[in-house]
Amino acid sequence: MTKTILITGTSSGYGKAIAELFLARGWNVIATMRRPDTSVFAAPSGRLLVLPLDVTRANTIEKAIADGVAAFGAIDVLVNNAGIGMASAVEATPDSTIREIFETNTFGVFATCRAIIPQMRRQGHGMIVNVTSSVTLGVMPLVAIYAASKCAVEGYTESLSYELELFNIKARLVEPGLGPTTGFAANGGPRMQGLIPADYGAFAQAYFGIMASYPTAYCTEAEVAEATFLAATEEGSTIRYPAGADSKMLAQLRWSTSEEHYLERMREMFRPDISA
Repeated sequence: MTKTILITGTSSGYGKAIAELFLARGWNVIATMRRPDTSVFAAPSGRLLVLPLDVTRANTIEKAIADGVAAFGAIDVLVNNAGIGMASAVEATPDSTIREIFETNTFGVFATCRAIIPQMRRQGHGMIVNVTSSVTLGVMPLVAIYAASKCAVEGYTESLSYELELFNIKARLVEPGLGPTTGFAANGGPRMQGLIPADYGAFAQAYFGIMASYPTAYCTEAEVAEATFLAATEEGSTIRYPAGADSKMLAQLRWSTSEEHYLERMREMFRPDISA
């Protein structure tokens, strides 16, 4: 029987790549976005359903799930991909911006999971895959708010994985590394204006210079899509699936070395020297 996946944030980037990979491998795909646009995808398919869904609006989540079940009979996998990226200095980031980031990156994930769990419980199986970031493995400067929103999802998902085992439902994480085409600046750009004050100027300039010469290859959309497919289909008890060379490097550094060694290496790689 053909399986069905619902993916949030499929208008571009990782979400689009994930949708296209699952379509290519014979799945029914419910591709959701705030403003539905079927032209995003190369060719129409009877196995593709494009629906409106805004993770900050519960009614759109519930309707997309109901419409997806009506179309395909069940939803076997939920992928929470929708998110907002942002770089800022903490002291300059207003509450309104912090709340906006959390509404999408964190509370939006909570809302979609809460909405789909009863459906998965009734059908006796399911898989929830939450897309976070390599920043949860190696936290870098000027992304404290973004990192906090993603780290919250990490703890949430691990706890959820234990909670849902009773119902044959798995919860997993895909942790993409830094990529040049993720839309991080595109969807976070307007919010970032003025959020790095002049006092941070030299530090920020030096730091962004380091990031321009990133220590590993950039993560690609294809790598994230493949990691998501593995997370959605693999047997076993693995929860975390790093995607991209940097994410795998940071996972190794975080989980296989001492705290002292981890912090020393992070400072070597990502803390700019502005003493001169």
